[in-house]
Amino acid sequence: MIASSARLVGALAITQTAGYGILYYAFSVFITPMARDMHAGVAELTGAITLAVLVSALVAPPIGRWLDRRGGRGLMTAGSALGAAAVLAWSQVHTLPQLYLICVVLGVASAMVLYEAAFAVIVAWFDAARRSRALLAVTVVAGFASSIFLPLTGFLVDRYGWRQALVVLAIGYALTAVPLHFLAVRSRPSAGVVDRGVVGAALRERPFWLLAAAFLTQTGAVSVMGVLLVTYLIALGHSPLFAATVAGLLGVLSVTGRLVTTGLQARWPVALITATVFGLQGAAALLLPVAGRSVAGAVCGVVLFGLGFGVATIARPALLTERYGTSAYATLSGALALPITVAKAVAPLLAAGVAQLAGYPAVMVSLAAACGLGALSLVAYDRRGRTERTASGEHVR
Repeated sequence: MIASSARLVGALAITQTAGYGILYYAFSVFITPMARDMHAGVAELTGAITLAVLVSALVAPPIGRWLDRRGGRGLMTAGSALGAAAVLAWSQVHTLPQLYLICVVLGVASAMVLYEAAFAVIVAWFDAARRSRALLAVTVVAGFASSIFLPLTGFLVDRYGWRQALVVLAIGYALTAVPLHFLAVRSRPSAGVVDRGVVGAALRERPFWLLAAAFLTQTGAVSVMGVLLVTYLIALGHSPLFAATVAGLLGVLSVTGRLVTTGLQARWPVALITATVFGLQGAAALLLPVAGRSVAGAVCGVVLFGLGFGVATIARPALLTERYGTSAYATLSGALALPITVAKAVAPLLAAGVAQLAGYPAVMVSLAAACGLGALSLVAYDRRGRTERTASGEHVR
């Protein structure tokens, strides 16, 4: 059992790192050479990856139901094969419609193999005492996906050209993810028993929608900051090199935030820890327009915001399983993932429009409001839970 658990965590750590690196982060490296060869604009090409994210959101609910009923082994194995085939086909595109079609397939494959699916497997396999450590281990490793695959992809493009680079990445992903998902992912004997009553009750009650509001607003804010931070720092007067270097801290800080949050869970409620982090992110967004023109102010603002960059990733499964158990986790997670992922895709486009019309300070105020709303939603969620536990005579931590 222990050996199987260690293999599962190790395999998922590797496949999540490779999956995010190849199926998502690498796209940004290919934009410039694709624009040149396909005679397409940057906005048109960026729309393709936005489409992939939206498709992954749309298929999240049915994939969640599949995971609850049948487990993750077959789904994740098939998804990694589909992802590798899509990346290989991507190397042969010559028109925008072809690229958009490939990105539809990439979106489906991503929903089958990335965090939502991996977390469902972990939640089903591990008991409550070991679950948080397993989630942390996988996300800490996968948190370095961009740090590994952006430079690696850049090297491959520079050395072999973008089409051959995609072939190399497709083969590498297939040889890594397909066997690891097939050999290491296992389902518990209880897999397949889905409590439909839990799902129906959750979707009708206020706490579930408080969680949805909290993570939707904060995810939108994080997505905007990830896309526009470098541009904003340059607009504040910093050099492109400084802006890119400081923005690069976000990946490392996301790992730091996850470590701190997991460590604090033994002493304080997850909802309140996460609300505090979201509040700090809101303060950081307000700090940047005020003090961001100085080096110290810019670094301080990015560090404060970056600490919460990956916290929602581990807080969401913890809060869902804490309230609703594990029998319908993937179904509920898929239901949450739909609006949250749509926010992730759409928010940067809306923020870019706000920046054009009203300037970046207005964007930062909007991000602060979004993070604040997320924090207040979690506080309300925690209070509701405490009231319910008090009414039932349970001990309130």
